[in-house]
Amino acid sequence: MDFLVLFLLYLALVLLGFVMICIGSKTHYLQGLISRGAQVFSYIIPECLQRAMLSVLHYLFHTRNYTFVVLHLILQGMVYTEYTWEIFGLCQQLEFSLYYLFLPYLLLIVNLLFFTLSCVTNPGTITKANELLFLQVYEFDEVMFPKNVRCPACDLRKPARSKHCGVCNRCVHRFDHHCVWVNNCIGAWNTRYFLSYLFTLTASAATMAVVSTVFLVRLVVMSDVYLQTYVDDLGHLQVVDTVFLVQYLFLTFPRIVFLVGFVVVLSFLLGGYLCFCLYLAATNQTTNEWYKGDRAWCQHCPHVARPQQRSPRPTEHPLAWALEQPSRSFYLLLHVTRERRNRAGKSAAAFQIQLHLFIHMGTL
Repeated sequence: MDFLVLFLLYLALVLLGFVMICIGSKTHYLQGLISRGAQVFSYIIPECLQRAMLSVLHYLFHTRNYTFVVLHLILQGMVYTEYTWEIFGLCQQLEFSLYYLFLPYLLLIVNLLFFTLSCVTNPGTITKANELLFLQVYEFDEVMFPKNVRCPACDLRKPARSKHCGVCNRCVHRFDHHCVWVNNCIGAWNTRYFLSYLFTLTASAATMAVVSTVFLVRLVVMSDVYLQTYVDDLGHLQVVDTVFLVQYLFLTFPRIVFLVGFVVVLSFLLGGYLCFCLYLAATNQTTNEWYKGDRAWCQHCPHVARPQQRSPRPTEHPLAWALEQPSRSFYLLLHVTRERRNRAGKSAAAFQIQLHLFIHMGTL
């Protein structure tokens, strides 16, 4: 009981931390809490250790390396090794269908194929040779993607919906994000491979979770453990419940129960991210555009209606315009506010108050 409670609490804290990070990336209040927490830890952790941690984080997340690719393959290999070593043989003894047992291997082969394609396929790198071609694909909205903007690093004109990746040091057409698990950018030319890779990875984790769970359930039913009774710490006779069954199975098959817990949590996380990616694909957005808080619309998709957008009138206050346009990105509001401040000669204090109001309004 104590072990199970501690494990569930640990799992809940991990999931809560993941959700808080996702929400905190879009919420100013949580960003402030994270910033203050980092300041507190900066006084506690020695400076040499801070530099070492920053160096490691910079290497892992801001430079191209194969650390997460190797980690991905190791984790996948460990999961399938345990499945082959124990679960497959025990399921054969319980007369499971071979088609049912070989399904995770089929999904593994397909997943590794799309994983390789996601790693090695050019995401849509913009060069001098194809710059003019990419400039004609999507129209400029003059909001998130203004016209005639050059990338300072690549010295190329930036097509609409493109972005310079600081990790790969290149501009990518229809940039979505840089994925450390495939050590590559996800862009216009490899998005379909990445979505297929994500789908097959989710399906393989879910399939393995179902097979392992069905094996444990059938084992419990065949052994009639759930019909037994036991004596608790107080000497009372108790009927076997779910908590007792989980502890019994963990003591009997610890690796299998741990594997089930791992693939179940992984299935939920991957499934949630897959649904998010499918939502972006259905609404013709990229992760980069969603994160910036605006929506980019494809000029070659006539079934998607482009919303009417207007600029603020010369006599209109930026706050009134922002209230009518709540879906616009924060940086656009900041840009308009700066123009108003330069025209009217507002003081720095008044500008900070307006900026605070804009950020507070965006978090509502």
